[in-house]
Amino acid sequence: MEDKITMHNRPTIWIIVGWIFALIVVTIGVLNLFLVHPVPGIAYLLISLVYFPPVNSYIRSKFGFGIPAIVKILLGIVLIMFTLGVSDLGDMIDKL
Repeated sequence: MEDKITMHNRPTIWIIVGWIFALIVVTIGVLNLFLVHPVPGIAYLLISLVYFPPVNSYIRSKFGFGIPAIVKILLGIVLIMFTLGVSDLGDMIDKL
């Protein structure tokens, strides 16, 4: 019984990656909020909630299912491509 408790409390690589990517998306959201326009900034901040592990646990406990990892990966690829390719924030980064 004790092994399950200590093993469950240990952070896994996916939890760490989730926190790191959530913080990256929050940073992009804050930058969009102040440098570009509030609407994409708020959208990025709301999307970043998908990547925070406590929010994912809450969704899983509330609705009985979580967001699959493949959906998170595809959403992350789309977010990065959109940020660097289409958005005004990507243009600002290119000018630096």
